[in-house]
Amino acid sequence: LVSVLSSAIIVYRLPWTWNCSKLLMKFIHAGLNTIAMILAIVSTVAVFEFHNAQNIPNMYSLHSWIGLTAVIFYSLQLFLGFVVFLLPFAPVSLRAALMPIHVYSGLTIFATVIATALMGITEKLIFALQNPAYSTSPPEATFVNCLGLLLVVFGALILWMASRPHWKRPPEENAKVLLPVGDTTEGTEAESTMAGGSNADKSELKISSEAARKQNVKLDEAGQRSTM
Repeated sequence: LVSVLSSAIIVYRLPWTWNCSKLLMKFIHAGLNTIAMILAIVSTVAVFEFHNAQNIPNMYSLHSWIGLTAVIFYSLQLFLGFVVFLLPFAPVSLRAALMPIHVYSGLTIFATVIATALMGITEKLIFALQNPAYSTSPPEATFVNCLGLLLVVFGALILWMASRPHWKRPPEENAKVLLPVGDTTEGTEAESTMAGGSNADKSELKISSEAARKQNVKLDEAGQRSTM
């Protein structure tokens, strides 16, 4: 979940993907999240089955509470992401309004997953290392503690990439995505139909088209930080 979810988060942030179509990146983003969700469900079921087979109580630790909460909220995040951002039914205004919430919740879930992993490996060490004990810092403990530090560094790097403006996909690459069907970025098609009109009409049309374009770019900028 840590590795695949992090890949889904930064898929829009990689400069070599900015020349790809927005729709393609949406499908890749959604596909990675779907894979991560399937793996999370399979592993959660495996944990419950293992606990039941070994007569270990379920859902007693903070690790299990936060882990199950992360899986539940991640499934809701994935469902709403499909409905609002992938399917072509939600209006642009709704997408722009929900995008900040979508981004924040995605990053929060990722940070929660990192915290769950850290608590899980610590809990496993305490239970598994008896002779020698975890408190005596055997090589196994040192190795897993280093793994925990690497998880923290990795999570911080992903969150940094997802929050820096200069890593954001340029809005000019995607401004046309938010325009109504049949519209144009500069209004050239509409102007060609007004060829016989007055210069004043053409000027007003240009001003109107430019205002609409700026509005769509603003909406697109609000929606470019998608991490799903």
